[in-house]
Amino acid sequence: MIHEADIRIPYHFIHDDAYIKSTVASFLNLNEKDITHIEVKKRSLDARKRDIKYNLRLAVYVDEQFIAEEHFFFPKKVDPSKQVMIIGSGPAGMFAALRALEHGIKPIIFERGKDVRARRRDLAKIHKEHLVDPNSNYCFGEGGAGTYSDGKLYTRSKKRGNTQKALEWFVHFGADKDILVNAHPHIGTNRLPQIIQSMREAIIAGGGEVHFESKLTDLKIENQKIKSIEINQKNWIDCENLILATGHSARDIFELLFERKIKIEAKPFALGVRIEHSQNLIDEIQYHGLHSDENLPPATYSLVTQVDGMGVYSFCMCPGGIVAPCATDLEEVVTNGWSPSKRNNPYSNSGMVVQIEPHHLMENFEKNPFVCLDFQKEVEHACWIAGGKTQVVPAQRLVDFTQGKISKDLPETSYQPGLKSVDLNTVLPPMISSRLKKAFLEWGKKMPGFLTNEAVLHAPESRTSSPIKIPRSDETMEHIEIAGLYPCGEGAGYAGGIMSAAVDGMNCIDKISVKID
Repeated sequence: MIHEADIRIPYHFIHDDAYIKSTVASFLNLNEKDITHIEVKKRSLDARKRDIKYNLRLAVYVDEQFIAEEHFFFPKKVDPSKQVMIIGSGPAGMFAALRALEHGIKPIIFERGKDVRARRRDLAKIHKEHLVDPNSNYCFGEGGAGTYSDGKLYTRSKKRGNTQKALEWFVHFGADKDILVNAHPHIGTNRLPQIIQSMREAIIAGGGEVHFESKLTDLKIENQKIKSIEINQKNWIDCENLILATGHSARDIFELLFERKIKIEAKPFALGVRIEHSQNLIDEIQYHGLHSDENLPPATYSLVTQVDGMGVYSFCMCPGGIVAPCATDLEEVVTNGWSPSKRNNPYSNSGMVVQIEPHHLMENFEKNPFVCLDFQKEVEHACWIAGGKTQVVPAQRLVDFTQGKISKDLPETSYQPGLKSVDLNTVLPPMISSRLKKAFLEWGKKMPGFLTNEAVLHAPESRTSSPIKIPRSDETMEHIEIAGLYPCGEGAGYAGGIMSAAVDGMNCIDKISVKID
């Protein structure tokens, strides 16, 4: 018999199997000798009070054998007559391809960037030489933006689809099984590349195709249906079903759709800075003065407030992390953050951003779908100029920012290209800087110690999500005007991270399968 039990235990007993077994036996009124196995189904940390606890949901096996699930991915033999073209090999495109194999549909991926290993050399050039390859960087290339900028798997969008299946596929291709248990699962940039490579190998072995350095440069529409696509300005390929999973930074794709009179819309997004503290400080704040402990993970935080009618919040908080240069083109600076699997870097970082609605920028924004994108570009270019026209970022100590003072010097940082001391109040638009200042002062009261001049702001954090939406039908997931065109994932405005993008890719394939079967 299998029983389910929800228990709370002091944090320092989390690795004490004997204590957990005794607690469960008492909770269920069982004899410990009758318990043959205890499987942790969910684990979350509650550090709101000084008495820090772990919440555990357990499956308790009583006089019953436990058999671990080993396989989660079940491809079929593909039917070559059933094909789907996929533009982009980020989580939306990759998981769409895997799901296509489970339906017996042949996926053909076209990725503008390089394979996951080759990308590393181009990332190194950004750090060391400040050279940005527009097609191979932190955002473009196999695996998408999440591969080399963190790999967080937490999502609130569980109603959108089968998030459990997505997690199981990650495990199937090499991720630690703990991601099936942790409330905030995370893989880490150091481990994701091998997992992504294993997924690609499975796609090819299953009968699919993956083409790198293959950029969508045009598409042909006839009678409001997708007819064919052009790759690298030379190869035209017939196409009846096209998943457009190009990510939030593929600005050329938005321009292409606009030129071809395919409807796109301005979409809300967020913009601000990336803040970096010492991880020890965040641990002490969040764990009520406790220092690092092997039974406690590096501490995180989540902050949100309303300032002068606009939302301000933390975004993509990276404990034990690194701030990375994530520009996708020349003459722009962009920051993001990531953490290795152990989250053991001495710094923590987080985006601190202001929510921007199209009407904040333009009264009749419906007439200009690029209004938010243009604003994003302007800020990134201004920061590039302020930093010295390299990948050096304009930066400022936190208290100095709130007081409008240029920092005399800057603390050590994980951002490798370097920092330049600048008053960010003169670089960021007033609608952003004024609200950030007020939010930081408020959060300094909520988290004593957070408002410190040892924290440093890097500008800008601007790629939180796509500033453009590609509208689609709720029922078929096809573009509202073009049959066979499936806007998908973050770039289309229907996802906000690895998990939601992966699920969106899977859902698109499920719709295509119904249509072509």
